[in-house]
Amino acid sequence: MALHKNAVSDDSTNALNARRCISWAEADESGIGEDRKLAGFGNTAHERRSGIIRILVTDDFAPWRRLVSSLLEKNPGWHVVAEAVDGLEAVQKAQELTPDLILLDIGLPKLSGIEAARRIRKVAPNSRILFVSTHADLTLGEVALDTGASGYVFKLNAGRELLPAVEAVLAGKRFVSRGLKGLIPADSEDAQTSARSGGREILASEATPPGDKEVSRRHEVLFYSNDACFFDSCAHLIETTLKAGNAAIVVATEPHRDGLLSRLRAQGLDISAAIGQRSYIELDAADTIARFTVNDVVDSDRFLELLGNLITSAANAAHGVPPRVAVYAECVALLCARGKAEEAIRIEQLGNELAKRYDLDILCGYSSRSFDSEEYRHIFQRICAEHSAVYSR
Repeated sequence: MALHKNAVSDDSTNALNARRCISWAEADESGIGEDRKLAGFGNTAHERRSGIIRILVTDDFAPWRRLVSSLLEKNPGWHVVAEAVDGLEAVQKAQELTPDLILLDIGLPKLSGIEAARRIRKVAPNSRILFVSTHADLTLGEVALDTGASGYVFKLNAGRELLPAVEAVLAGKRFVSRGLKGLIPADSEDAQTSARSGGREILASEATPPGDKEVSRRHEVLFYSNDACFFDSCAHLIETTLKAGNAAIVVATEPHRDGLLSRLRAQGLDISAAIGQRSYIELDAADTIARFTVNDVVDSDRFLELLGNLITSAANAAHGVPPRVAVYAECVALLCARGKAEEAIRIEQLGNELAKRYDLDILCGYSSRSFDSEEYRHIFQRICAEHSAVYSR
């Protein structure tokens, strides 16, 4: 997956805004929420007198809502007055709170974001609407903007575009993400995007800052809501890889490995032949962790040697031009489940090192249910920051 070019014209401002967006782990470190309450934030009359911009964030994925809210709250002139988890709640809170700006996803439960926007225009006509969505479809983008919304950000580009989009919309301008090819002016610079995992939701995360020449790394993360979503996404990655003549390595639990093999065979792949040719290598996640840890601590040299040898072996069996290797791994998820979040993040960092050394695509998998509680918010942010793209299904 290539990094994506920014959608605004001032390059120096873009770089600053992008770096602010990328620092996910810093977004909630300063205790901003409590300090702002003590200063009178949350009082509608006080905020309006002070010129504070009041924002409603709507998305059905809780970690994403918290991430965006924390990021927006870093601007002292912006205050997230509420969050909504579905379209009906967004309409209700828009009517009750009349925020200045509403961030809306499209694929919301109970009521779609587009229908919610239409209703919001009636009950809170002065509220500006900014769509932040996984969908990069031109027709859908036009329908969304036809509701009277002021902007549309493609989630895959949100790491660079969200803050500039909010600023533009609040300034009375229209902002359209470069992910929506065809809605941007003909003289604007085009940008290529892709979603390799086949995921439904794409969260913002580009850990490599703009201008960094190391843009070829592909180290992505999938937060899946259930096993069916896991099998859909992982099978898509493996099938695409093998059909291109490349090789795949799967490091997963036994149920996931067995289920994935069944899915791949059902899709018509001769997976037995791939295993025999070593273009498909599967390993048990727990056993693999034991091979590169010492006293439950990750040994970096062991990890890089073990994975490096596996990748080299798989690459020798690939005959793509150029040959590439795709790796799906859930060692990180197992370590998090064991309460070893720091070791999991260390593995993510070592994964970035592997992606620099080899022609490699890495997809890490986590159950999204693992991050529902407040105590895991910072872990979620730090995990996102180590990846070139983040998906949720």
